[in-house]
Amino acid sequence: MNYLDLDLTLTEEDIELKKAAHRFAKEVMRPIAKKLDEMTPEEVIAKDSPFWDFMRKAYALGYHTILIPEPYGGMDLTSKQQAIIYEELAWGSVGLTVALGVAAFPSFGASLVAEEVLIEKIIEPFCACKDASIIGCWGITEPDHGSDTLLPFHPIFSDPNIKAQCRAKADGDDYVISGQKSAWVSCGTIATHCALFCQMDQSMGMAGGGIFAIPLDLPGVSKGAPLNKLGQRDLNQGEIFFDNVRVPKENLIVGPEAYEAMLDITLSTTTAMMGIFAAGIARAALDETLEYAKNRVQGGKKLIDYPNVQQKIFHMFSKVETTRLIARAAYIYNQNTTTPAEEYSNVAKVYGCQSAFDVCNDAIQIFGGNGLTKEYLIEKLFRDSRAMLIEDGSNDTLAIGGGHKVIETYPRMDG
Repeated sequence: MNYLDLDLTLTEEDIELKKAAHRFAKEVMRPIAKKLDEMTPEEVIAKDSPFWDFMRKAYALGYHTILIPEPYGGMDLTSKQQAIIYEELAWGSVGLTVALGVAAFPSFGASLVAEEVLIEKIIEPFCACKDASIIGCWGITEPDHGSDTLLPFHPIFSDPNIKAQCRAKADGDDYVISGQKSAWVSCGTIATHCALFCQMDQSMGMAGGGIFAIPLDLPGVSKGAPLNKLGQRDLNQGEIFFDNVRVPKENLIVGPEAYEAMLDITLSTTTAMMGIFAAGIARAALDETLEYAKNRVQGGKKLIDYPNVQQKIFHMFSKVETTRLIARAAYIYNQNTTTPAEEYSNVAKVYGCQSAFDVCNDAIQIFGGNGLTKEYLIEKLFRDSRAMLIEDGSNDTLAIGGGHKVIETYPRMDG
């Protein structure tokens, strides 16, 4: 369903991009996501799975390059256009949108430094790919380290007593990587490449990390089974293991000297993206609820005619709109400044994902018992939104990090 965009500066191109993305979300993503939700994790990634139909169609349209600058083969989109498209895709399926986003992560990370060798080896082949044969993942979470890996410049981040489970050590012209990334790596078991965040200097704690863009067909790399989970079942996730994997030094994007700063830049993008995704799924839940309440009769009249339902729908609508406003604003700002204000992206993620869950929860209440059945889309949206409270950093931990940032930086000055 379309919506009124309060941004009066939208161009005709912006509007056409929104319409095209919505058609793709409605006609391709929604039906495929429903099928995948009913499959086992192994069936989701099987060769004949509709997941691959989605990926190939998305790649053919260039949606895998949304995050990549135009000079390297990206879609040549403004930050606003990226946000508009991502919201529409998330309206179709949050899980599939996350898969598409992380597929670009090695190339996105490499594009932030734009070394010639990384452009040739990583970015350009990915952008030229139209059949989804090149898929990236974001390897940051570990079995013993989840959201605490997402707290750059927080005091705990420099604690040398905190040891990572995946480490890189220099050896001649290579780095040797050993350790494990957890089962929560999105696209982990299907990825051909990885944006690997691992520890390089233990004396600096988690701040002593490095970021690599590496192919996953190197000797010593292995993968676990795809994860079976509650929500976003259309999103493949799984473990990656590194057993003395030799990686050329030229595949290093950034080392310990700039790791925290680069992580801060990265998170300023990803957490705001999660807020944008939240606006999409919350809007999907609102759309479903309005349609249901206008037709469902109880007590002799339609649900939509009851004041308490009208009140709930108003609050659901409010959360959709405010989520879009803060998420889009934070995303655009942090994509266009050299010093990101990550706390605003944290607001987008924490507020947005909580709002999305609240909207889906209220929708279930209006649907009643029907909302608990798989006959209605709202049941899936509820499960998918619940995952977002933990995905890409638990809301609780990100609020701690955001609070620390506010204390250290507030008030930031314009310019």
